[in-house]
Amino acid sequence: MQTYGNPDVTYGWWAGNSVVTNRSGRFISSHVGHTGLICLAAGGSTLWEFARYDPSVPMGHQSSLFLAHLASIGIGFNEAGVWTGVGVASIAILHLVFSMVYGGGALLHAVLFEEDIQDSPVIQARKFKLEWKNPDNQTFILGHHLIFFGVACVWFVEWARIHGIYDPAVEAVRQVNYNLDLSMIWQRQFDFLSIDSLEDVMGGHAFLGFAEITGGAFHIIAGSTPWEKKRLGEYSKFKGAELLSAEAVLSWSLAGIGWMAIVAAFWAATNTTVYPIEWYGEPLQFQFNVGPYWLDTGDLSESTAFFGHSTRAALSNSHYYIGFFYLQGHFFHALRALGFDFKKVPAAIGNQKKSDLITIDG
Repeated sequence: MQTYGNPDVTYGWWAGNSVVTNRSGRFISSHVGHTGLICLAAGGSTLWEFARYDPSVPMGHQSSLFLAHLASIGIGFNEAGVWTGVGVASIAILHLVFSMVYGGGALLHAVLFEEDIQDSPVIQARKFKLEWKNPDNQTFILGHHLIFFGVACVWFVEWARIHGIYDPAVEAVRQVNYNLDLSMIWQRQFDFLSIDSLEDVMGGHAFLGFAEITGGAFHIIAGSTPWEKKRLGEYSKFKGAELLSAEAVLSWSLAGIGWMAIVAAFWAATNTTVYPIEWYGEPLQFQFNVGPYWLDTGDLSESTAFFGHSTRAALSNSHYYIGFFYLQGHFFHALRALGFDFKKVPAAIGNQKKSDLITIDG
C-alpha cells in the first residue's frame, strides 16, 4: 500500500487487507475467510427467506432476494412446474457447510501455513507470492482469476442448456441453447437493458466465458515464460511498469465492482426477462432528487417485505448506492496510488485561509 516513503507504517484493524498486503499467506487467509462469510450469509439468508415465505403473496413482494435468484435459474420447482421451494433448503445448507470449509481453510492459512507463500516448501505454491510491482507476477495471478470466472460462465451456460432456467415468456422452466451470434453480442452492448431473449443472454455468457478463459491462459503464459517479452518487448509505463502497486490494484478492483453494481441496478430496475416479474416484482420508475433512485409501480398493499418495497426495488437501489460508494473508494485509492497525500489537505486548506486573511488585512 502507499506509504509515502515511510517504511514503518502500521495499520489499524479497520484498514482491512492493508495489514496483510505484503504477507501473501495471510492475504489468502483473508480472502478465503471472506468467501466463507459470503457463503454463510447466502445460506443463512436463504433459509430465513424460505422459512417466512408465504405462497399467497407474490415472491417479489416478500424481500426474497435469494429465493428470487434461485427461482430465476430454475431451482425450487416441482414436477408440475410450480415453485414450491423443493431443494432450496438443501442448497442453503450446502452453502453453510461450505462456509465452514472455507473458515477452516482460512484458519489453516492464518495459523498453520507460512505467513508468506514464497517461503512455502511447495514449489508450485511459491508462484503465487505477491510482488505488487512485478507485472509478470501480477499478470500470472490475474490469469488464474480470469480462468475461474470463465469456467463459471461456462457452467452457467451448460446449466441453462441441460437443466433449464425460468423463462417468463412461457412462464416455465425450459432448456435454453446459447445464441453465439457475434454481431448480436456486439449490438447488445448498447441495448442490454431491453434484452428479451434468454438465448441471447446465454450467448453473451458463452462468449464471455471463452474470452476470459483465453485471456486467462494468455496472462498465465505471459507471466511465467519469456515468450511475452519477445513478442511485446519490455514493460513500459503503458504496459504497467512503475504503475503497479497494491493500492493501484485495489483501486482498479473497486472500479470494476462499482461499475458492475451500477449496471446491474439499471438492468434489474427495468428488465423483466432476466429479472422476471413473478420473482422480483413489477418494473420500477426512475426518480431523481438529491441522487437517483427507483420507486415501485405495483400494488404492495399485501407486501410482507421490509419497508414495504419489492425485491426489485431493494435490489436496484442497494446495488446502485453500493456501486456508487465503491467508485468513491476507487478514486480515493487511485489518487493515493498516484502519490496524492490526503493528510496534507487540511494543512493546505489552513494555509489558504491564512493567505486569504493576509490578503484582506493588506
